[in-house]
Amino acid sequence: MFTLAEVASLNDIQPTYRILKPWWDVFMDYLAVVMLMVAIFAGTMQLTKDQVVCLPVLQSTVNSKAQPVTSGKVDFTTVETTTGPGEEASMRTVSFGSAPTVTPDIPLSRATSPQYQSTASGQEVKKEQKDSSGRKTNLDFQQYVFINQMCYHLALPWYSKYFPYLVLIHTIILIVSSNFWFKYPKTCSKIEHFVSILGKCFESPWTTKALSETACEDSEENKQRLTGAQSLPKYVSTSSDEGSPSASTPMITKSGFKFSADKPTIEVPSVTILDKKDGEQAKALFEKVRKFRAHVEDSDLIYKLYVGQTIIKTVKFIFILGYTANFVNTISFEHICNPKVEHLIGYTQFECTHNMAYMLKKLLISYISLICVYGFICLYTLFWLFRIPLKEYSFEKVREESSFSDIPDVKNDFAFLLHMVDQYDQLYSKRFGVFLSEVSENKLREISLNHEWTYEKLRQHVSRNAQDKQELHLFMLSGVPDAVFDLTDLDVLKLELIPEAKIPPKISQMTNLQELHLCHCPAKVEQTAFSFLRDHLRCLHVKFTDVAEIPAWVYLLKNLRELYLIGNLNSENNKMIGLESLRELRHLKILHVKSNLTKIPPNITDVAPHLTKLVIHNDGTKLVVLNSLKKMTNVAELELQNCELERIPHAIFSLSNLQELDLKSNSIRTIEEIISFQHLKRLTCLKLWHNKIVNIPSSITHIKNLESLYLSNNKLESLPAAVFSLQKLRCLDVSYNSIASIPVEVGFLQNLQHFHITGNKVDTLPKQLFKCVKLRTLSLGQNCITSIPDQVSQLLQLTHLELKGNCLDRLPATLGHCQLLRKSGLVVEDHLFDALPSEVKEVLNQDTSIPFANGI
Repeated sequence: MFTLAEVASLNDIQPTYRILKPWWDVFMDYLAVVMLMVAIFAGTMQLTKDQVVCLPVLQSTVNSKAQPVTSGKVDFTTVETTTGPGEEASMRTVSFGSAPTVTPDIPLSRATSPQYQSTASGQEVKKEQKDSSGRKTNLDFQQYVFINQMCYHLALPWYSKYFPYLVLIHTIILIVSSNFWFKYPKTCSKIEHFVSILGKCFESPWTTKALSETACEDSEENKQRLTGAQSLPKYVSTSSDEGSPSASTPMITKSGFKFSADKPTIEVPSVTILDKKDGEQAKALFEKVRKFRAHVEDSDLIYKLYVGQTIIKTVKFIFILGYTANFVNTISFEHICNPKVEHLIGYTQFECTHNMAYMLKKLLISYISLICVYGFICLYTLFWLFRIPLKEYSFEKVREESSFSDIPDVKNDFAFLLHMVDQYDQLYSKRFGVFLSEVSENKLREISLNHEWTYEKLRQHVSRNAQDKQELHLFMLSGVPDAVFDLTDLDVLKLELIPEAKIPPKISQMTNLQELHLCHCPAKVEQTAFSFLRDHLRCLHVKFTDVAEIPAWVYLLKNLRELYLIGNLNSENNKMIGLESLRELRHLKILHVKSNLTKIPPNITDVAPHLTKLVIHNDGTKLVVLNSLKKMTNVAELELQNCELERIPHAIFSLSNLQELDLKSNSIRTIEEIISFQHLKRLTCLKLWHNKIVNIPSSITHIKNLESLYLSNNKLESLPAAVFSLQKLRCLDVSYNSIASIPVEVGFLQNLQHFHITGNKVDTLPKQLFKCVKLRTLSLGQNCITSIPDQVSQLLQLTHLELKGNCLDRLPATLGHCQLLRKSGLVVEDHLFDALPSEVKEVLNQDTSIPFANGI
């Protein structure tokens, strides 16, 4: 035997899941419990009270005297037969069962009467008066018991016998169907995670703070509106309207916790400062919500399972109602039984009574009423499921009531779970929406960031760079700390991998700031901050992955002098993506582009009239179209590095003001076009290093003003005499080639100060080399030189001498006459230096106050 508590346990769910049970599910759960009680009550009554009493139907009338004998139980203990004078034999019984015992002496008319169905247990049967009469059956007790049991199974409808069990089975199926989505592993894990996150979001201090600040903001704005906010002065830029952002420029506008550019800043009263623990918990919640949303929005399994179990319950209701209604009229108190046991009893037909008939009928009607109510609720649930799209959930109402206008709409299982929660309490969804808002998350990060990065901590990170400027580098933060803008003496600010960087009006305090680095940091600026940057910023470095990441306000910095762009600018795959117009950058002098260009962007020509330096560093992509270079007539320095150029571009020969040309790391094999450089009267520096040049044409003599020539890392095997006719040449670098000898004409270069021939095959040094008395740097390392002439003493201005990697067995003692040469500038093997005379080593070890000059 089982108890109600044991069966009802099937309907138990975790208390936290109650927020996902709407009123109809709760009502159906209570109905299921009542149906369980009906089933258990009916089953208990049937097991303890259910019985059938049968009497044979006689064909002829027989007068006899009988005594009525009744008892209340079927467990007979004694049976006695008594006789008296002039009387028929009668039977006296003492019984404790529930089935009545009717003796052959009992009159038929009285035995079938209901008043004889129940008597006190153990009461003795007494004789009736002699004048009583009845119909005699001549059946003994065992035959009556046999007939009662036979007719219970034959005459009673099956529904009367199995009604409690059917109700129990149907109710258990309905209970399992109602709660299956809480038990199924693939949905249970998601539901458990959702309920856990929802509860934490509801109780998080950050939710209270965010909603409170929203209320304060709305209150302040309404107060201003009512007190005449129109009288407040708007911000007026001190600069001209030129270069101000257009309507399409993505400045920070009034959205969420952002401030409007044309409204005075409203100081929102602080509510509660979150401690570090609460802040970390809130940030962890944001991350959990983000991951949970990505996981749950991919499928609609929970929705389908809930719809499926509701359909199963509806079909079950129709099935139960369909067959149960037909059995209401079959439950009757009287039944006719034909057991076909005439050979055992002597009678063919019996009339039976079922004592539980009335109770079962009432219980069946009650059960049908309950199942009808249950079914109508199932139909309503189906109507609710298909009336609105439950796989979409909009936070529009929350967005209207709060300042979190960026709360996204959700879909699939995530949306369905939120719809279910709304049936419990809509406040849960409102508080949950706070953790879906990027504005809210950014505000939390801002509070935590400012709490962690104080002014003192930032001051410790300030350093001096190579240009002796104060520099601050912030890397992978959630935002820009407010205390940064209190460092008023800062010269350079580097922001790297800060996706939510915002530059507030406080930047106008940083009067020394002239250089800004944005590395994968699409910073947003407010109007006042933009006005300050437009007027004061001189150098800007922007590193990006896609050109669309370049902030639009960058193109409006009219006083910018230097712009460095590092990232993908190739618009071959998307013609709509490219650099915006640089027309507003009217003072731009230096443009440095490190990208994968196939042609020079046409927008660069917007700054062509005033551009003095253009640098293009490709990643190995071939630069094909160079016609735009012809428009850059004022360019003095041009670098085209790693562009896979095979020849010197003809467009370069039109740059009449060109002073320095760098074609490093290309694929140039021949430089016959070098004769055209004679038209470039101002060209003083030519860098053709890291190419595949085999020889130098004699026409190089036409570049008469050339002062620096870099031909290192090529495939040269000799130096033509024409090179040494360039009388103004001060620097010659032919390192890492295959040059076997240095021509004696090198002595003609009387202005030569730096000569690099490291990494070649030179074995002897001509004495004429040491006639270049102005030499300061002489790099002869990694050759095959066997001796150094004593004439090295003529190089009185020599400060750097590289001899390491040769075949020397000694160094000349005359090195001591090189007055500016010191040990730090002498690159040679230790054993060679140690072999020098002590007085020479003493001279070389002396300190000098003369600074090392390595420039030109």
